[in-house]
Amino acid sequence: MPEEPRRRRADAQRNVDALLEAAKSVFATSGVDAPAKEITDLAGVGVGTLYRHFPQRAELVAAVLQREIDVVAQAGPALSAEHEPGEALRRWLRRYTEFVGTKRGFAAALHSGDPAFDALPGYFMERMEPVLAALLDAAAAAGEVRTDVSAKDLLHAVALLCQPVRGEDLEYNQRMVAVLADGLSPRA
Repeated sequence: MPEEPRRRRADAQRNVDALLEAAKSVFATSGVDAPAKEITDLAGVGVGTLYRHFPQRAELVAAVLQREIDVVAQAGPALSAEHEPGEALRRWLRRYTEFVGTKRGFAAALHSGDPAFDALPGYFMERMEPVLAALLDAAAAAGEVRTDVSAKDLLHAVALLCQPVRGEDLEYNQRMVAVLADGLSPRA
């Protein structure tokens, strides 16, 4: 029988949470190669604490991405409970666009060949595709979106629309995804 992983002490978990939140913020502004000191200063911990929990930079980058994937995936059911199907889908697409559009520099890291990233593409699809499929199915059942677009299609289309464009920012990505979302309306 496999051993259960040891639970972190509450203070250690707070440190990890602070590091992940700080890294997310620093990576968004300075990129994934930002100095460790910038991350630890923002988190309010020492550099030793960072390296105790994340000995390799790639492990920190992967942990930030995994956490952000979880946040976006968890938003789907909450949005479905609060909004009509079409609106829930639009709001989720906006969150997903923010997730993808603010991860500048992550693509190069993910394609670096570092084994720390090997499981992330599968994890991403495992978490995101069912959430988006449920949102699409609900909106389609309500007659608000066409039925010939899959969750996988839409995940990839939004990611492509969020490619960096010189001189443009997240607002540009949001506008382009809004145009795509308008195209999801059922045909007359």
